[in-house]
Amino acid sequence: MKVQEIMERVGARDTGRAIAYIKDALEEMGLKTHSHIDIEKQDIKNGKRYYDIPFNALMVLNIRCKNQNNSENKYEIIPRTIYEPSRGDDDGI
Repeated sequence: MKVQEIMERVGARDTGRAIAYIKDALEEMGLKTHSHIDIEKQDIKNGKRYYDIPFNALMVLNIRCKNQNNSENKYEIIPRTIYEPSRGDDDGI
């Protein structure tokens, strides 16, 4: 679709403003899509609580863990929380 066709559909008369709106829309669409996604897998070790996140990671989309009671080997998503944990911390770390 050409800029002229878009301008006719929305009733715009100023070409410069229409192009600026189109560029802004394309930039915003690019910001909202996730690209260059890498999957990092780590084994859970008994007694280890904290794990390193790769240095080049910008955003963590989700964290999944395999439940020991899961017979189908499915990964369960660990939900995020914005509040303090309801259970106390036994080791005080």
